[in-house]
Amino acid sequence: MTRSDAAGQRRRRMVDLAPLRASPAFARLWIGGVVAGIGSQMSIVAVGLQIYEITESTFAVGLVGGIALLPMIVAGLWGGMLADVFDRRRLLIASSLIAWLSVLGLVALSTWDAILSSGPGAAHAPVWPFYLVTTINAVAATISGATRGSVVGRILPPELISRATALNGIGFGTQLTVGPALAGVLAASVGLPWTFVVDAALFTVGFLGVWMLPSLPRLGERVEAGWGQVRAGLGFLKRSPNIRMSFIVDIVAMTFARPYVLFPALGATVVGGGALTVGALTAAGAVGTILVSLFSGPVAHIHRHGVAIARAITVFGAFALLFGAGTLAMTVIDHDAEPGWSGIYWPALILLGVAMAGMGASDEVSAIFRQTMIIKAAPDEMRGRLQGIFVVVVTGGPRIGDMYAGILATAVALWCPPLVGGLAIIGLIAVLTRLRRSRDGQSFRDYDDRHPVA
Repeated sequence: MTRSDAAGQRRRRMVDLAPLRASPAFARLWIGGVVAGIGSQMSIVAVGLQIYEITESTFAVGLVGGIALLPMIVAGLWGGMLADVFDRRRLLIASSLIAWLSVLGLVALSTWDAILSSGPGAAHAPVWPFYLVTTINAVAATISGATRGSVVGRILPPELISRATALNGIGFGTQLTVGPALAGVLAASVGLPWTFVVDAALFTVGFLGVWMLPSLPRLGERVEAGWGQVRAGLGFLKRSPNIRMSFIVDIVAMTFARPYVLFPALGATVVGGGALTVGALTAAGAVGTILVSLFSGPVAHIHRHGVAIARAITVFGAFALLFGAGTLAMTVIDHDAEPGWSGIYWPALILLGVAMAGMGASDEVSAIFRQTMIIKAAPDEMRGRLQGIFVVVVTGGPRIGDMYAGILATAVALWCPPLVGGLAIIGLIAVLTRLRRSRDGQSFRDYDDRHPVA
C-alpha cells in the first residue's frame, strides 16, 4: 500500500468533512448551531442554578423541564407542520429571534434578582417569570430544531446525508461538554446575569448561519397550515413502518436505559465523590458520542441501516446491563462514600464511566442512521412534520426514562433500573426489528439506504 493509499484509509476512518466542503450553507448552519448550542447548554445549567438560588428547592429546579414538556410536544408537532408549509428559512429566522429575545429576558430577570438580593432586605425575584421565559425559549428552540432538521435534505445531496448526521454528533457532544463547564466557571466568577449575556452573544453566531441560508419555500402545491396538516403527517407515519420503527426503538432505549437520574444517589451513597461523580459520568456519555463522530468515516459505506440501528441499540442495552451489574457489585463492597476526590471508589467510577461512554457511543451510531433514514426515506414535503415528531420522541422519551428509573430505584435499588432495562432492551429490539411488514413482507432489518423506503 502506498503512502497516499494509507492516508486515504485513515481519512475514511476519521469523520468525513465532505458535507462542510460541499455546501457552504450547511457549513455555516452547522458551525452556527454548535456555537449557539454551547450557549443554550450554558443557560440550561444557569437557569437551574438561578432557580435553586431563589428557592433552595431541587423540586423547583425540576419543574423547569416539567412545565415546558407539554408546550414542547405541541411545538414539535405544530412547528414541524409549519416547516412543511412555509419557507423554512423564514421560519428559522422567526423562531430564532423569539429564542434570542427569551435569552435577553433571562438576562433581565437574572439582573433584577441580583439587584434585589444585594439590596436592603436581601430579597429575591419571583420564580414564575423564569418558568415562563424558559418555556418560551423551549418552544422556540423546538420549532427551530424541527425546521433545522428538515433543511439538511434541501442543502446537501443524498449521498452526504449520513456523513452530515455524523457531524451532528460532534456538535452535540461539544455542546454537552463545553456548555455546562463554561456555565459553571462563569457563574462562579462573574455571576449568573453575565452567564446569560454570554449565551445571548453566542446565539448571534448561530443566527448568522440561519440568516445566510438560501430561500427554502415549500416544494409542490400550496397547502393551508392547520391541524389537518398535522394529522396528514401522522397518517404518513402510520403508513411508513421503517420510520415508525426507528421512533419505537429509540423510545425503548430511552425508556429503559436512562441512568442520569441515578447519578446524584450514586455519588452520595455508592461510588462517592458527590458532584464530581455526577459530572464525570455525565461527561463520559458525551465523550462516547464525540469519539464515534470523530471516527465516523465508514458510515458512508454502510447501507443496511436497519441492521445497524438494531445492533447499535442492542449494544446500548448491553452497556446499560454493565452499568447495572457494576452498581450491583458495589452493594457487596465495603466502601465509605464521601464527597470529594478522596471519597471516590475509583474502580467503580471507571467501570461505570466505561459503561456510560459505551452507551453514548452506541446511541450516537443509532442516531446517525435513524436521522439519515428520516431525511432520505421521506419526501421533502413531509420532512418537517417527521422532524417535529422526532423532537417529541427525543424530548419525551428521556423524561419517561427518568420516571422509570426513579420509581424502580426507589422501589427496589439503584442497580435495578439499568440491569432490568438492559435486559429489556436486548429482548425487545430482537423481537421488534424482526416484525414483518404488512405489504411487502420485509422487516426493519431489510432496510437498504441505497433504496430508501419509508
